[in-house]
Formats: sequence, structure tokens, C-alpha cells
Amino acid sequence: MLKSTLIKAAEAGAKVMEEYFRGEFKISYKEGINNLVTEADHASEKAIFEVIRKEFPDHFLLSEEAGEIVMDSSHKWIIDPIDGTVNFAHGIPICCVSIAIERDGEMILGAVYNPFINEFYFAQKGYGATLNDKIIQVSDQTKVISSCLVTGFPYSYRDLPNGPLEVFSRFIRKGVAVRRLGSAAMDLCWVAAGRFDGFYEHKLQAWDSAAGFLIAEEAGGRVSDFKGEKYSPYQPHIVASNGKIHEELLNWVNDKIPA
Repeated sequence: MLKSTLIKAAEAGAKVMEEYFRGEFKISYKEGINNLVTEADHASEKAIFEVIRKEFPDHFLLSEEAGEIVMDSSHKWIIDPIDGTVNFAHGIPICCVSIAIERDGEMILGAVYNPFINEFYFAQKGYGATLNDKIIQVSDQTKVISSCLVTGFPYSYRDLPNGPLEVFSRFIRKGVAVRRLGSAAMDLCWVAAGRFDGFYEHKLQAWDSAAGFLIAEEAGGRVSDFKGEKYSPYQPHIVASNGKIHEELLNWVNDKIPA
């Protein structure tokens, strides 16, 4: 029942995205520069909630727009109704619905659905990851210098030591291919599918990564914080990789590579 409801919820949110895409919709701004929210975000979230509440009215919900809807439950749904809202608002089809289910503090199910390119990613803890029902695996790349990486930047940039621009510059100056797509959930799924060899970002929220990090791990990848420790979506830093380049990638991110 959890799995089928998760899939229905992701499909419901995606249907709303398709209805609004390239049409006219209201855009408002949250705190910070370029921190958009559209009426499509709210409509997608409403559609997702309706599916979940029909089957599991007592489950905890954590969603980007509504925040925490606290319930006394062992299950928590972590929802991003549109991950990649800036892309969506500009008609760029790199955006998706992202939904994860956490049980007693452990992520057990995750779904990421981009209807514009017809890609539905799914993972269940211990059962592997799929793209459109076909098993996916991370890449076999063994060196960072030969990798294709992806990252993102916070819209409110602070001049912190070894911040996003400094790390990005380190890769670019050495000739490493690094992309910025604007959707962390898609970034993680494309690591899972072997398209990217690694992903790192300095500042994410739980709804950005909860589903994608499980999908990446279940596809054979490794996901950690910047210290290389067990990943939690409730802290901001993330490094995800095929596993083979993980330790080296951590060294690059933490400025520990030879000059």
C-alpha cells in the first residue's frame, strides 16, 4: 500500500506540473533572491497531499511549501512538489516531483518523477533502484579528473571558506567537467543512472534530497556528508558518487588534493 500510494502521489503531482507548464501562472517570492514559488507548486502539493491523506490520514508530512504537518506516526512523507522551480517557471524541463517515505528515522521508499522527459525513478530500501521499471546502476568511473560531475549553488551565497564558488573553481581550473542543472533530485537520480559520476552541494533541504539519495544508494552509489559520514537529509551538505571516486571526490571538495 505504501508503494502504490507513493507512485500515485508522484503521478498526481506530475499531472499538475504538466497542466501548468508553459502556461500562465502566478509567481511569488520567498526569502532570498530567486527563491521562487508558483501556484503550480501549491497545486501540485495539494494533489499529492490528497492522495496520501486518502490512504494514510495519520502520517507525518514534511513538504517544502506547507512545512511540517506533525502527526504522532512512525511514518513521515518528505515532499518537494516541484524540485527545480526556477527551471519550471522558465519553461525548462529539468524539474520533477520528489517524494520519500521515512519510517522510524530510516528512508525506506523514494520516487522522483519528471513527466517532461518521461523518467520515473523509484527505490525501496534493500531492493535496488529503477528507471521506468528497469534496474539502474551507477557508473564505473574510477578517477575524479575523468569524471562528469554535477553541482548546485545556493541563491543566497555567503563568503564562507571553501564555499560553493571556491570548490567549483577548483574543479574547473583542473579541467574536470562540472554541470549545474538546477534540480538536486534530478542530479541524484542521474548519478544513480550512471550519467553523472558524482554530485556535491553545500546547502540542501530535506525535501531536495530525501528521495534522490535513497535512489542513488540503491543503485550502488555512496552518499555522505562532507566529512564522509552517514548522510542525513536534515543537514545541508551532500556528496554522492558511484562509490569508486567517493574518497577522492571528498578530498577535492574539502581542498585536500595536491596542488
